[in-house]
Amino acid sequence: MKILIVDDDELSLAITEKVLKSTGYQTFLAEDGEQALEILRNEDIQIVISDWDMPVMDGLELCKILRSNPAVGYIYFIMITAKSRKEDMLVGLGAGVDDFISKPMEPSELILRVRNGERILSLETTAVTLFSLAKLAESKDTDTGNHLERIRVYSRLLATQLMLNPAISQTVAPKFPDLLYQTSPLHDIGKVGIPDYVLLKPGSLNDKEWAIMKRHTIIGAETLNAALTQFPHAEFLRLARDIAQGHHERWDGTGYPSGLKGDQISLSARIVAVADVYDALTMKRVYKSAILHDVACGIILESAGTHFDPQVIEAFQAVNDSFLEVKQHFMD
Repeated sequence: MKILIVDDDELSLAITEKVLKSTGYQTFLAEDGEQALEILRNEDIQIVISDWDMPVMDGLELCKILRSNPAVGYIYFIMITAKSRKEDMLVGLGAGVDDFISKPMEPSELILRVRNGERILSLETTAVTLFSLAKLAESKDTDTGNHLERIRVYSRLLATQLMLNPAISQTVAPKFPDLLYQTSPLHDIGKVGIPDYVLLKPGSLNDKEWAIMKRHTIIGAETLNAALTQFPHAEFLRLARDIAQGHHERWDGTGYPSGLKGDQISLSARIVAVADVYDALTMKRVYKSAILHDVACGIILESAGTHFDPQVIEAFQAVNDSFLEVKQHFMD
């Protein structure tokens, strides 16, 4: 973990460097924002710890520049400051500051806040890895366009709306919508195990081919479950496995691969099922035309209690206008 310390006070700079080096971090030093930017151009820095008030370029301006330049990737920004007013904190947050440390700085607090930054950065790395895996699996099928981008946003919209229902919000973690955003793109990862003559067939599948295609749910679940066995505390793997296995199950028990019914199907899979069907209906494919948003909504609403969980459909009714916006934003 490479950490850049930015401070015009030589003593503060030395103390911060000593504390971080004693804990095993690799440190780089700058006396103002301009020096910091030069280092950031040449080093893969993950965390910046900066004083607020500095000559030439202060910490706030440095943070704004980093946030306005997506090419540098996400850098966790900790601001050290004597400012304590709520208004100052709001200005800092608005500029993109992730965390604050008040002067005088306690070494133990510094280490705890840096470790918190590491945890948040690891979550971002996990999200990027999951989406990359999903895109790799999808790359076999050249007809899917921005399918994964839409699915993860649709899924988060539904999950966020469902969290307003106390009966649901009390049964899942507050981070459930964000976890669903990360893991829903893996719903079809099992298609990597489907032969191309089935997966890429331009016409209708016969009974034998359809039986092979339906196995993508089992292949995906088995693949993710193998990873979960090695990392049993990885909640995102459990969620991804449940989605891969259950997103083609139906509320009335007539789906596949297991014919699960009602609450036997995981909530995550019930949500992704609605997102997946909406996307299938509203996007053009070589074998079908796109259906208008209003028509697709009507089909989905009529399927409450048969194909879909009625509670998820209630959430869909509340946010379907946002679905249309997402579809238009991520058009193929």
